[in-house]
Order: sequence, then structure tokens, then C-alpha cells
Amino acid sequence: MAEFVIRPVSKLKGIFFPPGDKSISHRAVIIGSLARGKTEVHRFLRSEDCLRIVQAFVNLGVKMEMQDDLLVIDGVGLDGLQEPQEVLDFGNSGTGLRLTAGVLAGQPFYSVITGDSSLRKRPMRRIVEPLCQMGARIYGRQEGNLPPLSIIGGNLRPLNYFSPMPSAQVKSAILLAGLFAQGETSVTEPIISRDHTERMLIYLGCHIKAEKGKVIIKGRPHLTGRKVMIPGDISAAAFFLVAAAIIPGSELTIVNVGVNPTRTGIIGVLKNMGANLEILNYREESGEPIADLHIKSSPLCGVVVEGEIIPRLIDEIPAIAVAATRATGTTIIRDAGELRVKESDRLAAMTRELTRMGARIEETETGLVISGGNQLRGTLCESYSDHRVAMALAIAGLVAKGETRIKEAEFIATSFPDFFSSLENLCYGRT
Repeated sequence: MAEFVIRPVSKLKGIFFPPGDKSISHRAVIIGSLARGKTEVHRFLRSEDCLRIVQAFVNLGVKMEMQDDLLVIDGVGLDGLQEPQEVLDFGNSGTGLRLTAGVLAGQPFYSVITGDSSLRKRPMRRIVEPLCQMGARIYGRQEGNLPPLSIIGGNLRPLNYFSPMPSAQVKSAILLAGLFAQGETSVTEPIISRDHTERMLIYLGCHIKAEKGKVIIKGRPHLTGRKVMIPGDISAAAFFLVAAAIIPGSELTIVNVGVNPTRTGIIGVLKNMGANLEILNYREESGEPIADLHIKSSPLCGVVVEGEIIPRLIDEIPAIAVAATRATGTTIIRDAGELRVKESDRLAAMTRELTRMGARIEETETGLVISGGNQLRGTLCESYSDHRVAMALAIAGLVAKGETRIKEAEFIATSFPDFFSSLENLCYGRT
């Protein structure tokens, strides 16, 4: 197991090109495979999670070629997937497993999907129940709640589903299954979750309607392969935004970042905290809005983060927690109970590790209460095999006194293989 050492730095300077968006890279593989013809995916994220889903669809009979960050998919159409000869292993990727389950629910064959020890503990009933309502037969541990899942699909019927939670993975699994059902399938959410699946489907030729929290898809569309440009991942950029905000003298430009409004909660929270942050050069590529972000260090103040903004920054809360330790006053995070069923229980993990580093932080049932102003100190930290916890602790280590060591830092490669080299370059001006 890898252990990485972080030491305090004087400032962060330069230009940062974030890796391709993980969520959109996943969807490009899935939807590109279901389109007819070639889909060229540029700036594809070659992380462990994304490579797992590539291999899964290769095992389903889709031909793909990869060179650097260009992935060329020879799509087989809605009816061209083949029964896999082996179990499809998604490693640590909940997105890959849940979204692919939606596709497999529509296939007239048998398949088994699983993941690593962490993923096998994550709840799947939230997708299994609606997919079974559409006609799929799905079996798993704890009555279908835990992987491995066995799926016998085909002959799906449309569904009007009212989701009890805002979840892009639940919504996407149902919409992808809806591709294979005659008629209209809809998902209604209490709060709108990220909409990358809808945007990608529309971009490749699907008819989708969205109205007041409800998304409606018409089954059996004609999807056509196209050139897809993956924007930079704002969830990866978030750690660098926080680092630049809290390290005095820092100034950073992050280019080609995805600024989809369902993902930009981190920008709003940092601005509310007082961050000197600008959005520049706004434009659109492949159906997704992108921009450049320019940030300078500045004093931060505590804020309340709750309600409808939570689905727009759920992956960035570990980074926000670190920013809150350096802010004046108290930051309160509520309504984030979903963090308890991520790669780790992120609320518990961030509470334990930031407390070890000297922060004043209290864990609540659905969030955190963080009192800023304490000097962090370096220590030996656990990552809990969670890439976002590990990255958050690395950023905390940049402003801690002494040396911070992070155990199992290799899990960062599931989403951001070049995290440490990128951080080192910006810390020492090598951009």
C-alpha cells in the first residue's frame, strides 16, 4: 500500500489543466457503445474507474481503440451487445456498475456485475427496485441490495418513477433502461441531480424532455456516433481551487473546466466564503458548458451549506471541509447523508482525520460542523481507500505544520492518476 508524504508550501502558482471529467467519460463509453457508428472521445479520463467501464463494454462485444486520451468507440447500436463470457468487474466504480446495470436490464441475456470490497458494500436496491419494476430480473446479496448482481434483462416496459432522493446514478440507470422500452419512461426527483446522461443522450440523437424536476425519455431512439470533447473535471479541480484559496500568495488558472450548472455548487460555496474566484471564457462543447476559472488566495469566512445545493457539490464536500478549517467562524454542512454510502463514510472519515490534524469538527447525522481558525498539524492519516478523502487530506497537508502522511494514497488513481504530480508542479511553479 502506497503512503504519500505532504509538506507545507509557500504558495500555489500557475496554470492547471484538470483531467477529463470522470462522470462524462463514463457516459461517453456507455452511450457511445449504444450508438451506431464511431464515437471519438477526446480528453478521455484514463483513470482506473474509467478503464474498468471500457473493459466491461469490450467484454460486451464493443470494439474500442485508445491512444493517449483519445478513445474511439465502434458503437454497436441498441441491439448489438453480446452476452459476456465472464463477470463484469467495475472495481471501485459505483457509477460504472449502476449505470451499466440500467443497460444490462434491457439486454436479452444473462450477466453478472461486481466490484471491489468497497463497492460490494454500497447499496444497490435504489436501482434494482425500479429496474425490476420495468421487467428485469435482478438478484444479489441482501435481497438484491449488495453486489454481485445477476441480471436477466429484456422485454422492458416503460416506467414513471418518483425517486425518493436526488441521484444522478439512479436517474441515469432508469433512463438508460428506458432506451430499450417501447414508449416513454420518466424520472422525477425532489431536487434535480447532475444531468450529464441527458446531455450526452441528446447530443447523440435521443429525444428527451425535462420539466419541473421530471425527465422523460422516448424509447428505441436512433443514436449516432459523434466526436465528443470531455471537459475538465470540476470535482478534481475543486481540490486545487481550495488549495489556492487557503494558501496565502496563491494564484491559479484552471482551464477547460466543466461548469454544468448541476455541478457548480463548489464555485458558489467558495464565493460565499469570500474566495477571489472568477469564471472566464464561458463556452459549450459537445453539449456541455465549459469555462476557465481564475482564483487568488483570500480570507475565507464560515457559511451554511444545505438544501438544494447539496446534489450540486456532493463530491466536493471533503474539499469544502478543508476550506472550512481555514475560515473565520463556523461552517455548517447539512443534508449530506448520502456521503455515508460513498467509497467510505466520508462524514466520519473527514471528522476523524481532520480532528487528528487539529481541526475542531463535529460530525452530525447528515453533515458537519467545522469551527475554523485552528492551525492544522501534520500527522499520519487514513484514506479509508477513498480517493476524495485522500485528496482532501493532501490539500490539508499543504497548510499543516510539519509532515502529513496519507496511507493508501494509491486509491487516488481511481479518479485522478496524475494528482500528486500536478500538485507538485503547481507548488513549485513547474507548469
